[in-house]
Amino acid sequence: FICIFFKFLLLSDPELFPLQIVSRCDICVLQDVVDPELKAVKALVTSLNRYDEHHYEYVSSQSLGKTSDDLQQYVFIYRTHLVKQLGQHQYKGKAFVRPPFAVHFSCNKTDIKEFVLVPLHTDPDQAVQEIDWLYDVFEEVSAKWNNTNVMFLGDFHAGCAYVTRDDKKNIRLFTNSNFSWLIGDREDTTVTDQTNCPYDRIVVHGQSFLQAIRPFSGMVFNFGKEFRLKQAKVLKLSDHYPIEVRLKGSAPLLQATPLLVVGAIIRFVFPAL
Repeated sequence: FICIFFKFLLLSDPELFPLQIVSRCDICVLQDVVDPELKAVKALVTSLNRYDEHHYEYVSSQSLGKTSDDLQQYVFIYRTHLVKQLGQHQYKGKAFVRPPFAVHFSCNKTDIKEFVLVPLHTDPDQAVQEIDWLYDVFEEVSAKWNNTNVMFLGDFHAGCAYVTRDDKKNIRLFTNSNFSWLIGDREDTTVTDQTNCPYDRIVVHGQSFLQAIRPFSGMVFNFGKEFRLKQAKVLKLSDHYPIEVRLKGSAPLLQATPLLVVGAIIRFVFPAL
C-alpha cells in the first residue's frame, strides 16, 4: 500500500486509531508535518515498531514554506522488509511554496522494481501553477535517477474553486496523456459535509507504472466508516481522508496479491510530546 495522510493528529486516545491507519501502509507519506526536531515522528515510528510485526523507518524533508510561522515537512514512513530507499532529492527549481521532496525506492516483490514518489502540498492560491510545475519536477527527478516510474501524490487542491475544468488545459499533467490520475474528479477527499472536493490526488507517469498498479485501487480511505467513528471524532484526526493505491505483486498468477500499499496522510499535525 502507498498511503497519503493529511492533518492527522497523533493522540493518546486509542479510539482514534492513529496507529491502525498508518500501519495499513507499506509506504506512508505524511504532509503538513510541523515537527522540526522530528520528536513526534520518531515517537510514531517507535510505536509502530513496538506494536506492529513489521519494522519501519522514516525519511523527512527539511522544513519548507514561505514564512517562518508556516513551515512544514514531508515525511515518508516505510516497511524496511519490503522497500529500500535508494535516494532522496529536494527540488529547488520553480517557486513552489512547499517544494516537492522526492524519494527513490526499490522493491523486489512488486511488478515494478524501482519507482520515485514525489509528494506535493500546493499553496491554494497558486494550485494550478504548482500542479503544472510538477511536469518540470518529473523531468528533473527522472533524469537524476534514470527512472520515469514517477508517482505524484498529495493535497494538490485539485478541484472545486482552486482548479476548474477550464484550468486543466493549462496543466501539463492533465494535457499530457502519459500521466494517469488515479483519484477521479468526482471523488470527495474532504471530511466535512460542507465540501465535496477532490483536493487530494495520486498521479503516475507511463504505461509500465500504470500497469503495475492494481486496477481501481486508487481510492479514498474513509476511516470514519471503517472504524465506525462519528464525524466529530474523525475531524479530531483530520479534515481530509487518506488516499491510497496498491501495487501488484510479482508472485506467480495464482499466488499474486497486491503487495505494496502506498498512501498519504494530508496535513499531519503533531502535538508536543
